[in-house]
Amino acid sequence: MAGGSAIRGSRVGAGPMGEAERGEAAPRMHVSFWCSRGHESRPSFALDAAVPEEWDCPRCGLPAGPDQDNPPAPPKIEPYKTHLAYVKERRSDKDGAAILEEALAKLRGEA
Repeated sequence: MAGGSAIRGSRVGAGPMGEAERGEAAPRMHVSFWCSRGHESRPSFALDAAVPEEWDCPRCGLPAGPDQDNPPAPPKIEPYKTHLAYVKERRSDKDGAAILEEALAKLRGEA
């Protein structure tokens, strides 16, 4: 690569965006959040912004709160249920037998 330009890949007027182009940054505060595994995250917020009650831990994804001694509990994960399991929650065996008998009678042409 002989004879290359020292500013290859740039265009005239390009440069790092500084404060002059973006304006002044808002004053910031850092707030600590702890998850139930003891991870601390410190996102920054504008001084006049509302700080959320919970923050997702960037390390493990669990909810984190501002109180180190009482972090939010991990969400309860329900195991996968089949369609039949949901039906059995709504209907008793007696109801299921009655519905089955009604459907069989309809198929036989009795109803």
